[in-house]
Amino acid sequence: MKSYQLIHELISLVEQLEQQNPERELTMQDFAGFMVHTVGSSAPNVTSAARLSHDVRFGKNEITAQEQAFQLDNNIGQLFVYMSRYAKSYIKKALDDTALLTAEDFTALATLLTHDNLSKTELIQYNLQEKTSGTEVIRRLLAAGLIKQWDDEKDKRSRQIAITDQGKQLLYTVFEDMNHVGKMISGNLTVSEKLTLRYLLQKLEDFHQQHHQQKTISSKADLKRVTEALTDKN
Repeated sequence: MKSYQLIHELISLVEQLEQQNPERELTMQDFAGFMVHTVGSSAPNVTSAARLSHDVRFGKNEITAQEQAFQLDNNIGQLFVYMSRYAKSYIKKALDDTALLTAEDFTALATLLTHDNLSKTELIQYNLQEKTSGTEVIRRLLAAGLIKQWDDEKDKRSRQIAITDQGKQLLYTVFEDMNHVGKMISGNLTVSEKLTLRYLLQKLEDFHQQHHQQKTISSKADLKRVTEALTDKN
């Protein structure tokens, strides 16, 4: 029975809570708070063996490596990768039969919709892309007639770009299908869960945006330095 270990862990937690409160009748709210506190305080170093069997992508070999993958921070990163790939597959379907080929094409064009014009560098930075891939997105949008470009009067080395009427028309056509994508990505979450998730994701976005803008992560050494500081804070 796959859920046996989970049930056993829950019973053990109930027993611990009862031992700490021998004179009081406990409620579900008591247990929920105790469980979050207990599991949360030990989670970074705990990997559930039962959890490993729930991911169909993993086989039965190299359990030690799998336990490493399912440590809390690593597991969160893994789930982000999965969600990103699901999202890209949905977006690709929503963009079928349009001049937009990728999610990056859509976000670049949507960003331009909200500005009079931007430099190529600004658009690439806003789209969180490397220069090479960002330049390729701009090339595709130009070729499709969805954006236009001209020389910057103040800096002849730079070029300004803006969305065209054709690009605006396409975006407003695509928006309806992209609404379906958004609903698909948030899936079967309740409204309360969606609000919680949005709050947490925004907190992460603020954290990563700051490091992205300040270019604080340029090497493995930087990764180690920043994560060690985070560990000390937590």
